[in-house]
Amino acid sequence: MSFRKSTLREYFESIVIAVILALFIRTWVVQAFKIPTGSMENNLLVGDHLLVNKFVFGPTVGALEESFLPHTTAERGDIVVFKFPNDPQRDFIKRVIGLPGEQVEIRNKTVYIDDTPLDEPYLPSHMTSVIPGGVVIDRRDNHAPMVVPADHYFVMGDNRDNSEDSRFWGTLPSDHIKGKAVIIYWSYDAVEPELFLEPGIGAAVKRAGSVFVHFFTRTRWDRMFLIIR
Repeated sequence: MSFRKSTLREYFESIVIAVILALFIRTWVVQAFKIPTGSMENNLLVGDHLLVNKFVFGPTVGALEESFLPHTTAERGDIVVFKFPNDPQRDFIKRVIGLPGEQVEIRNKTVYIDDTPLDEPYLPSHMTSVIPGGVVIDRRDNHAPMVVPADHYFVMGDNRDNSEDSRFWGTLPSDHIKGKAVIIYWSYDAVEPELFLEPGIGAAVKRAGSVFVHFFTRTRWDRMFLIIR
């Protein structure tokens, strides 16, 4: 004698499975992230919505996890999302510049790795050298030589003139890295960038209202599905 599952039970099991899969994917595989500030301009803009590959830096802790969640290390040039060391509740996004064991130095905006100038084709020239008549600001444009500790990275924003990064708060522990930014799936020009920074339900309602009214006119269609480099 067979018994059919009740419709309610089938729905319940389907929902539970869907929730488990969603949690697994968000924890181990991919996570959405949006750019709230201009620290990565002009490569990443305020309002860019990204997918972050968490699988590539899977937080494996043993041989079993390593067998199906392979762990790799960040490479120079990777754009990574990470827990801000001074406030782990906040997520930051920066580019990996210095690797463990390397000496990093900045002279008049030019980054030197082990005394060799770093080629950064992803940046405009005014971000990598001081233009004639330009103002030089210590810590921002000049940084004394330092060796990146083991299991740490020196990270910087692409907007070198306006980025809170390793120049100011130190190196990034590798276990703070959540994943590598890989693709822009949607980009929305909020016009008022502060709209992306305001906390609370009221701000969330304003953001939703802005998107509802201006979705088609403010979506940056040319940035849709743009691979991040």
